[in-house]
Amino acid sequence: MSLGADWYCVAVSEGLEPGTSAGTRLFDKEIVVWRDSDGAAHAWEDRCPHRGMRLSFGFVRGDRIACLYHGWQYDAAGRCRYIPAHPDLKVPETICVTTYACRERLGMVWVYSELESGALPDLPSERPRVTPVRSIYIDRAPSAVLESLIAADFPPFPSNATEARPVVARSASLLSLTFGGVELLAAVQPVGEVKTALHLAIAGRQEDWRGSGQKKVAQWAEELRRDLETQSPAPVATVKASREMMS
Repeated sequence: MSLGADWYCVAVSEGLEPGTSAGTRLFDKEIVVWRDSDGAAHAWEDRCPHRGMRLSFGFVRGDRIACLYHGWQYDAAGRCRYIPAHPDLKVPETICVTTYACRERLGMVWVYSELESGALPDLPSERPRVTPVRSIYIDRAPSAVLESLIAADFPPFPSNATEARPVVARSASLLSLTFGGVELLAAVQPVGEVKTALHLAIAGRQEDWRGSGQKKVAQWAEELRRDLETQSPAPVATVKASREMMS
């Protein structure tokens, strides 16, 4: 299963409130994910072009995000629009932040892992109703997490041997796991060579799954993390070689 250039989930949508930002990593990239006051999500390189301060340390005001260091403000397109030390300056158009394609689907925030160059692949198919669960970080390589998800059983919702599972959705980083008629959406985010974020949701109405259903999935994910982290990890050199082969 390839983990090359593609759409990757970097957050559960309801965890990113309007006017907030969060720093994350996708492969070797440091990314700031932020939501403006109108509710739109954005994903940029997490670095102010001025002095390199992480923009995720800054603050969101309306449709702009400002660097914590000197207050430079950037609009939703990534262009610098205001420099507090020079309030009357017409800011050169060349001062801008590197931006990544960012969309929301399945109750999750998705980022395309490379800079836009022509047509992008389709996002995973939407579901009419989705109940978000949580994000969990695992100290294992993304390929190991994917393999464990494919082989995993899900005791809270026993699988039916006649059901085909898992189904790899449009994005290689998303698994659609069916257990006893319940569809679990598991999105894998490669944070580093030996670190992975797993974002989880249930394909179903929130009035049916909020509370006990979410708790069962969260407990299952924690058990999966414990199992993975107690295994002997592959040497970093092996992980690097595997990454190069999959790219």
